[in-house]
Amino acid sequence: MPVTPIKWIRAPIDRLRRNPLASRMIRNSSYVFSANTLSAVLSMAQSVLAARLLGVEAFGVLGAITQFASVINRITSFRMSELVVSYIGEFTSEGKKEHSAALFKVASLTEIASAVIAFLLLVILAPLGAKVLAKDPTTVGIFIVYGISVLVNLFAESATGLLQIFDRFQSIAVITVVQGVVTLLLIFAAFLSDGSLNEVVLAYLVGKIVWAGLTSLTALRTAAAQWGSSWWRTPLSIIAERKKELARFAISTNLSGTINLVTRDSDILWLSALSNPLQVGYYKVAKAFMNILLVPVTPLISTTYREVAREIASKRWVNVRYLLRSGSLIAGVWTVPASLGLLLFGPWLVLIYGAEFLPSYPVIVVFLMGVIVVNILYWNRSVLLPLGMPDYPTKIGVLAAVVQITGMLLLVPRGGALAMAGMMSLFFLVTAGILFWKSMRELRLAEAQTPSESME
Repeated sequence: MPVTPIKWIRAPIDRLRRNPLASRMIRNSSYVFSANTLSAVLSMAQSVLAARLLGVEAFGVLGAITQFASVINRITSFRMSELVVSYIGEFTSEGKKEHSAALFKVASLTEIASAVIAFLLLVILAPLGAKVLAKDPTTVGIFIVYGISVLVNLFAESATGLLQIFDRFQSIAVITVVQGVVTLLLIFAAFLSDGSLNEVVLAYLVGKIVWAGLTSLTALRTAAAQWGSSWWRTPLSIIAERKKELARFAISTNLSGTINLVTRDSDILWLSALSNPLQVGYYKVAKAFMNILLVPVTPLISTTYREVAREIASKRWVNVRYLLRSGSLIAGVWTVPASLGLLLFGPWLVLIYGAEFLPSYPVIVVFLMGVIVVNILYWNRSVLLPLGMPDYPTKIGVLAAVVQITGMLLLVPRGGALAMAGMMSLFFLVTAGILFWKSMRELRLAEAQTPSESME
């Protein structure tokens, strides 16, 4: 019997599902995968409606407003979800409930303080953002209004980490879909009423509030179920002996995140400052299509990290390698055919936004070169964290950031969206390649120092 393409794809996936370790990773990923896929569809619908309502330039301004708040929020963030997963996972495996409660408490309090600081910083910088990014000082008010999304986040990152470590991926999935539906309905209402930029921004703000509120409340219920209703009274002194280690982890992940902000996650801000809203509009559409590629793979990051951290802690290196290969295979099965589809049918897909957005297609093509690699090697950074090297990605990020920023300053003023997509692809290729090499090297060294073991 001939082997069809469908059977060729399903065969390795079926083998993975029969393995208990990979099966758990796939099951947990599937909840968020389904939600994120649906969320990507909802997000695309939101994007199309907003683009048709606002036009290219105002759509570009919308991108500047939303990313401005996101970047400032993450400047003060310590990526608490990773810290919560790493250390509560360790404490839980050792039966240390009080340590887990204390860790979640300190993570949440730290995140709340950083959210307040981020909002105050946003209010101070909003006039500059309106002038330099939107090229319209009168938009300062809407910059500040959307900035409320930063304040209401409170301890949402810590909450997300807690839900992950206790296998509440289904709850995360439901919340993600609810946010997408609420946002889409509000944007659709603005579209029917021929609303303005203000109505669209408010729709996105309400969606953010819904997500943060539901995530935080679900995490509080989970904490009470795991540690008792008085968990929040646990003294912080119980983890005082680990404070230096915790601080190093948090600061390292914050610096790594800050570098990503300067480069990868503030691309729209750089383009807004160095070019004009028209180019930002084209770029934002191209990025919407890239998100379709990235969103289905995103769930694998947290679920793979959770499983890899456990296996590294137990020094089961064969399992670690198996998880990484399995994850890349799953990511590749989606990424490669989807990318080919974008290359072949991209111009017709862009027409969904309107003929005025057709210049976005070349930007999509350039973007794909980096996104394909970073999608398949999605675990390239996270595997180094449980190996005790949280600062290595930061160092690589600094070097790559210098190259990228130099390239943006030289090329983007003339090349616009196309040049920005090129610099983003270069950043993805360089950082993913180096971190992949380092991860493989460290795993080989660790495996050589450990007695041989079989996969469990």
